[in-house]
Formats: sequence, C-alpha cells, structure tokens
Amino acid sequence: MDLNSDLGEGFGIWRLGDDEALLGIVTSANVACGFHAGDPSTMRRVCRQAAAAGVAVGAQVSYRDLAGFGRRFIDADPAELADEVLYQIGALDACARAAGTSVEYVKPHGALYNATVHHDRQAQAVVDGVKAFGDLPVLGLPGSRLLHHAERAGLRGVREAFADRAYTPDATLVPRTQPDAVLTSTDAVLAQVLRLAERGELVAADGTVIKVEVDSICLHGDTPGAVEHATKVRAALEDAGVPVARFVVR
Repeated sequence: MDLNSDLGEGFGIWRLGDDEALLGIVTSANVACGFHAGDPSTMRRVCRQAAAAGVAVGAQVSYRDLAGFGRRFIDADPAELADEVLYQIGALDACARAAGTSVEYVKPHGALYNATVHHDRQAQAVVDGVKAFGDLPVLGLPGSRLLHHAERAGLRGVREAFADRAYTPDATLVPRTQPDAVLTSTDAVLAQVLRLAERGELVAADGTVIKVEVDSICLHGDTPGAVEHATKVRAALEDAGVPVARFVVR
C-alpha cells in the first residue's frame, strides 16, 4: 500500500505541518505547486528532502487560490485550467530535477479534487494538462470522472482513499464545512485504514459499509496530530502484514 501526504503547503515565512517528519514515513509526497500554497524555495526544499528519503514526488495541482487555500470552487475555463495544471507540473518538475529527481504523478488539491469527482469538463481539463506534460499517473477518488478521463487518455489512474476524512454513503468525502468531516482521533484513523487495507471497506458517516479498492492512502499533513497518525498507520499496516511501498517505481 502506498502512503501519500500533502506537503510543502507553507508560504514564505509560514509553515504548515511537519514536512520533514512525514517524509520519513510516507512513500509519496504531493507537493504544493504555488497556486494554493507553496513557493519556489519551499518546493525546492521539499523536493530535496523527498529525494534524500526515496519518496516519490507528485504535483499537487490546484485552482489559482492562495487566499482560499484552494478550497473554493472556481468555474474555470477548461482550456485555461489545463494550461494552469501544465504550468504547475512544470514548475515543480524544475525544482525536482534540481534535486536529482522528477515529478512522477499528479494529484489535484482541495476543491479541484472534489470537483473532478463529478465535473466532466474540469476532470478532462486536468487530464489535458497532465497529458500535455507527459504520461504521468493521476491520483483520484475511485469511480471519479477524473480517473475515467485519465484512463481514456492512456494515463494510469491511481485509486485513493483518505485515512483522516469522513465519507458519505456514495463514497465521496464529507464536505469540510460539515461537523466531523475530518478524523482527528488516532484510533479512528487507524480503524479506518486497517479496515480499508484488510477488508477493502470504508464505513460512511451514517454507518453504511462501502466496498472500495485503492492503491494509495492519503494522510493529510495539516490534520491535528498528523505525524502521530502517520507513524501509527505505517506501523499498524506493517504489523498486519500489508507491505508499504510507493506505487510508482523509478
């Protein structure tokens, strides 16, 4: 099982989360590319640390929304959105190559991630931006329009679940505006991950059991207790005999 985390989400003098600690635990790093968070120095630093740790670098692409941390839907023109996705991948890849590695996959962030679950035009736009750069794998929610369009374009669609987010009965994420959308208890996070890895199941907020198969599990770097969650999740998976390894192999 791959473990991924959203990293490099500070900006300038502001830091969000403990990137260095998480890079010692996860296998894939979704690095902010400057549109919702991140800046050139942060991007280079995280890429250097990821390369040193043997962690895959992924482009965490977003709407152009620093003020809203990329968590507000934008009715973007698809052609412009595709260009902005391409721009972000290219910027991060320059930082990654300077660190001796490269961008190995793409994952949308925040509102863009959620939009591409059902929004065909934006899902296609993200895929068009990725395809313009190269044949990179794309992380997304199982059954999403994003993965549908990625696979139609000949890209690998990587199915993802979240360790620290609550789910609706239709296997989408509970909006962050609703109570208990984020799991902050380490026990709750562990229970969700182990059930997912061992049984291929998630339990929705209303108790509905959802069958799902995934290739990667996301541990948010900005969730309270993120490092503790990640440490215990990795140990629990290994104790359960679930191999923890990056889904992309150089």
